[in-house]
Amino acid sequence: MIIVDHLTKRYGDTLAVNDLSFEVRPGVVTGFLGPNGSGKSTTMRVIMGLDAPSSGHVTINAQRYQELKAPLREVGALLDAKAVHPGRTARNHLLALAVSNRIPTSRVDEVLEFTGIASVADKKVGGYSLGMSQRLGIAGALLGDPPVLLFDEPVNGLDPEGIRWIRTFFRSLAVEGRTVFVSSHLMSEMAQSADEIVVIGRGRLITQGTVDELTASDAGSVLVRSADNAALRSVLEAAGNTVDTANDGTMTVRGASAEAIGQAALAAGVALTELTPQRASLEEVFMDLTADDVEYVSSLDATNHG
Repeated sequence: MIIVDHLTKRYGDTLAVNDLSFEVRPGVVTGFLGPNGSGKSTTMRVIMGLDAPSSGHVTINAQRYQELKAPLREVGALLDAKAVHPGRTARNHLLALAVSNRIPTSRVDEVLEFTGIASVADKKVGGYSLGMSQRLGIAGALLGDPPVLLFDEPVNGLDPEGIRWIRTFFRSLAVEGRTVFVSSHLMSEMAQSADEIVVIGRGRLITQGTVDELTASDAGSVLVRSADNAALRSVLEAAGNTVDTANDGTMTVRGASAEAIGQAALAAGVALTELTPQRASLEEVFMDLTADDVEYVSSLDATNHG
């Protein structure tokens, strides 16, 4: 388990993480979401002992990273796929990690095969694509067979087959009871890969919960088809709802439940041919939750967010 307890991190006058607290439990895949500049990478660096907290603390299975006696056997991490000497081969890179952490060298071939890069293991990593580098980073994280794993943007550079593979990989780790913490900006991928989500903005916790809990908390919208869209739209907008009409004649209504729309249609004498609640996507919920916490906002974004 990872416990982040009232973590604050400053870099000079910049407050990167602000009194942040959350837990990452074993046996589930926990997604870590936030806009650019929200403090995700800083939090992960503090977890891994690469940066010291200004206040608060972080523990991994009740110990700080610096206190772990065999770090690679207890925590595996992929934080920067390109943080490998370009003149080394993948095999030599992993062998050096294994020897320095007293891990059997036979484990090197195992993780090379598992991540699908055994055929290029003796090539210099400076010539690797980003996707190949990601796989090497995952191999390094798995080298010590640790119970806790952290991944920062692990699907960057992966093709669709690689993304499907890593999704299955995360699930298998969680099923084994491991703690899996994944930072990503791909909402659709997190919606499929993660069991729980931690959302932060400007270094603060915004919310934490399962994907179902987060999407259920958003009102979403209702898809409507009717015999008289103009009349129904007029009634719904008069009640303060937002109505968008597509080219095919369907209306998307926000601000009213399906039941309320049905009652409004009945009162207006308009026959409905479709009334389908649409649950908000994780991306829509994320955009709503972090609308006030993005670091850079274009004029188009500002217009879309009212």
